[in-house]
Amino acid sequence: MSKPVKTLMIRDYGQRLEGHGDALLISVRGIDAITTNRLRQELAKKDIKITVIRNALARQVVRESGLSALEPLLKGPSALAYGAESVIDVARELMKWGKEIEKLEMKGAVLDGQLFAGHAGVEALSKYPTREEALAKLVGSVLGPARKLASCAKAPASNIAGAVKSMQDKLEKGEAIAKVA
Repeated sequence: MSKPVKTLMIRDYGQRLEGHGDALLISVRGIDAITTNRLRQELAKKDIKITVIRNALARQVVRESGLSALEPLLKGPSALAYGAESVIDVARELMKWGKEIEKLEMKGAVLDGQLFAGHAGVEALSKYPTREEALAKLVGSVLGPARKLASCAKAPASNIAGAVKSMQDKLEKGEAIAKVA
């Protein structure tokens, strides 16, 4: 391969990965073209892209990006999966597809510079909460005690209101109200 072609490919990889600090590395070796196309089309619907890469050229790109942790895994046939809201969404989708396509190999993933190596690492990453899920949990944990505090503050007033309402009902019915000692 000539130097200008290599330069073009490196530039292309860089442009594709621009803005993606997290990605997942897979191998699609042994998967037929029809299955690969179906996989790509279904993932594209969820804004996930797969780019088959040449390892030697990709090493140069990942060194300069937040994906440098993937460099040791760039051996054999490789493809980068990236996109969606986060690499966690990508990992979840590819784990689902991994059950259907046995030859789909999970090599590893990078999230915020941390490497999740192999199938076990990608599986662990897929179980992480996404940013939105983590924020929802945080908001729930902050609002929970506030709700309890508000209900505790409101309880005495509602108890008094209940007692007054009970007395009003009894008086309307003409019943006597017992004296409280």
